[in-house]
Amino acid sequence: MEFATNIINQINGIVWGPLMLALLLGVGLYLTIILKFMPIQKIPFAFKMLKKGTHASEKADKGDVTPFGALMTALSATVGTGNIGGVAAAIAIGGSGALFWMWVTALVGMATKYAEAVLAVTYREVDHDGRTVGGPMYYIKNGMGPKWAWLGVLFAVFGVIASFGTGNYIQATSVADAMDSTYGIEPWMTGVVMVILAAFVILGGVKRIASVAEKLVPGMAIAYISAGLIVIFMNAGRLPAAFQDIISSAFGYDAMAGGFVFALFWMSFQRGVARGIFSNEAGQGSAPIAHAAAQTEGPVQQGIVAMLGTFIDTLVVCSITGFVILTAGIIPTECEPSNVLMVGTAPEFCETGPPLTAAAFEATLGGIGPHIVSIGLAVFAFTTILGWSYYGERCAEFLFSEKAVLPFRILYLCMIPLGALVLYIQSSSGDNDGVINLVWLVVDSLTALMAAPNLIALAVLSPVIVVATKAYFDGKKSDES
Repeated sequence: MEFATNIINQINGIVWGPLMLALLLGVGLYLTIILKFMPIQKIPFAFKMLKKGTHASEKADKGDVTPFGALMTALSATVGTGNIGGVAAAIAIGGSGALFWMWVTALVGMATKYAEAVLAVTYREVDHDGRTVGGPMYYIKNGMGPKWAWLGVLFAVFGVIASFGTGNYIQATSVADAMDSTYGIEPWMTGVVMVILAAFVILGGVKRIASVAEKLVPGMAIAYISAGLIVIFMNAGRLPAAFQDIISSAFGYDAMAGGFVFALFWMSFQRGVARGIFSNEAGQGSAPIAHAAAQTEGPVQQGIVAMLGTFIDTLVVCSITGFVILTAGIIPTECEPSNVLMVGTAPEFCETGPPLTAAAFEATLGGIGPHIVSIGLAVFAFTTILGWSYYGERCAEFLFSEKAVLPFRILYLCMIPLGALVLYIQSSSGDNDGVINLVWLVVDSLTALMAAPNLIALAVLSPVIVVATKAYFDGKKSDES
């Protein structure tokens, strides 16, 4: 196990190295600039479009779900463990400055998510079963031409594999762990309940997934945000210090060292960008698979709705988690990045992930804190399982035709209790970290591997995005005049 972990750790260091981070932020910044900062300027307009998109437009020519349903399906896959556990891990290991780099990733990621949805709708297809299908593999094939088809195949392969890790195993393990630690429910029991509930939704296809997501995602997000705001309000006196710490840490300033420390800056930067992408998936190429199924009037309309996914996921939900942790004042000084660097890893008593978030809520709200985190994590992770089942299914169909859909769904469902079962075995043996840590490393690596083909396609097809955007907004000006 240790040997495998070391190997994957080395691969992770390569795929999340300077080149990938530069590509992720570089493509996002490039798209933001050529779109003249439209995604950021049009946030209020995007919410108007979202309200309008709760019902299918009469002008929509094809699609399986409403624009709102497509966004909720995408959000169901993004709002998950990354918002609760990922933010906590980023802050505990990379320092409070990691939150700043998550914000930066989200701001440029809005343009990335917009561009992904525009291309997904532009180049989508209708399969032999009448389903509307799309995503990076389709806009690579149809937009970049046959000679680039291998890049679409590569994305689809990584997408299928990632669906079992990012969307399945990790989420199932997180739910089982939360239910076990908070309520004493055996992991295998959680696994059985999850697979039954998931089967009812997943076997019904994207329409049922979207229908469930439209109800669960907004309700749970509002409840979690409300609880977080109560904690932040109760600790409002610590907000100025938290903001100051975020900025200084983001740029590697360490008071003890008396100035800039590159290692601290790099850890904050790398953790913030990696966790930001894992959470909001901007650039990863997963969300456009959901947006391709929207009953929308055109590519730009859905792109505007799609970019709200990044805004809501990172700039709202992740920020709430970050400020809950930072204002609770619960991270011991021994767990700060400078001390972590000196020992090479986080000390054993330093909590990261969901336990740190739960401890932050508990420090302010008392015994109700762990329940907020456990229930929130369970619902968020469960909806992520649903959303990612659709992503993996579409990638499998691209690789093997429509005949692969039902076998994929069955295999995906069979994998859900596996995460809970492994957790049960590890709990019985007293080892709760080995396999789980290895899977987290693999998932992290797959995120980067999925992103690479997608980011190349976004850069190559950027003129298509600009032309479509200009035509849409020029048309709106013409209508208004």
